[in-house]
Amino acid sequence: MSSLEHRARPAMADLADRYRLYQLAVQNPRTEIDFVDRTFRQLRGRSARTLREDFCGTAAVCCEWVGRRKHNRAWGVDLDPEALAWGRRHNLGALDASGQARIALVQADVGAVETPSPDIVLAMNCSYWLLGDRRRLLRYFTRVRDSLAEGGIFFLDAFGGYDTFRLLTEERRVRDPQGGSFTYVWEQAVYEPVTGRLVCHIHFRFGDGSEWPRAFSYDWRLWTLPEIRELLTDAGFSRVMVYWQGWDSQCKPDGVFVPVETGEPDAGWIAYLTAEK
Repeated sequence: MSSLEHRARPAMADLADRYRLYQLAVQNPRTEIDFVDRTFRQLRGRSARTLREDFCGTAAVCCEWVGRRKHNRAWGVDLDPEALAWGRRHNLGALDASGQARIALVQADVGAVETPSPDIVLAMNCSYWLLGDRRRLLRYFTRVRDSLAEGGIFFLDAFGGYDTFRLLTEERRVRDPQGGSFTYVWEQAVYEPVTGRLVCHIHFRFGDGSEWPRAFSYDWRLWTLPEIRELLTDAGFSRVMVYWQGWDSQCKPDGVFVPVETGEPDAGWIAYLTAEK
């Protein structure tokens, strides 16, 4: 290949699909629904059938849910028309006609949306941290409680640890099932101690040296577990539980989350929460 032909080749970053990369690097719908499905059954003694995914993005979790049982239904709610359109084309489009018919994607504010009352509402990937003051977050939690079916459960996640309060960049190599790999970069660019403001970016880097800086950016409030639990209780949930991740023999997170009353002061941790109506 001549040097001119080499220069004419498009950069990998120019050909990349940021939603696809995000799903490969960040999301694991199967593991998430494993936890949600199992935990609901443990707490309620039956399987859930209906689920609403708030801040759903491309609705990968909705698609995983309807694939579990033929009677499962899901609603995905997000304000971003681009992410919803991508999800319809790539995620819903990969389902059969029955699966597609059992998912409704709604472009709306999660704080004002009206849907049928589901057994489960999800707010994962710390998406609710976009609600940066107590009044707004309490109002959202209250609306979620009111929208749930009787006996319904609200599932959330959170992260923390002493590394959360500093500026840092972390990199992880991700294998692409279609061949090759790319580097996922998590950057905590701003932390403001007085307000709790946390600004984070996701960057992608590729084998040819090209990169997609700030493919996704988040302007959040860093909510702590005590604050989240207190707000959920104030919103009227009858019981709030925290599920902590354990460690394997190599001292790496084992992906198993169990209910706890106390956790460890690690540099970085991830937890699930349940709030029962």
